[in-house]
Amino acid sequence: MFGSRSSKEEKAAATDKVSADLSQPRDPQAPKGRPTPKRAVAQSQRRAVVASTGNRKEDAKRARERRRVEMAKQREALANGDERYLPARDKGPVRRYVRDFVDSRFSVAEMFLPLAVVILVLSMVRQPAVQNIALLLWLGVIVLIVLDSIGLIFRLRKALNERFPNEPRRGAVAYGVMRTLQMRRLRLPKPQVKRGERP
Repeated sequence: MFGSRSSKEEKAAATDKVSADLSQPRDPQAPKGRPTPKRAVAQSQRRAVVASTGNRKEDAKRARERRRVEMAKQREALANGDERYLPARDKGPVRRYVRDFVDSRFSVAEMFLPLAVVILVLSMVRQPAVQNIALLLWLGVIVLIVLDSIGLIFRLRKALNERFPNEPRRGAVAYGVMRTLQMRRLRLPKPQVKRGERP
């Protein structure tokens, strides 16, 4: 009873502020810059965004269609590098630079899967000499991948510090290392630079 008017005014003000904040795209690495909305405010926003027709089947069909369109846009963006529709994990100039940095060089880790298949086939041969060679190859590949990844971490960290001194870079180096583990042809978003080309 007491203070109900002020709480309603607070909810309305919070709703206006949050809707204004949501209209602008935000860098996924940047801090939020606003308080988390109260549950009632967030629920009312969700209801406002998804206008109900009163028919549950129709609402579910529209939601599925909307999801399908969003996923199609996201797949297309992953293929051609369109920043607007990329998933939050791949958005922003820092992540784009990391992708270009990784894609412009050859890494041992991207050959891991083909080498693993070869080593697996060699290890199935029932001769001790061949199995020893397979074991040594396995150890050699792992050591090369670790050394290459450590070198990449230092070089990428230095390049990011020089190129983006004032932008949040949290998780960018790990993102680059994980990208090296994928074969170049299978990487998503697709590589936008050629090997040897400076990002």
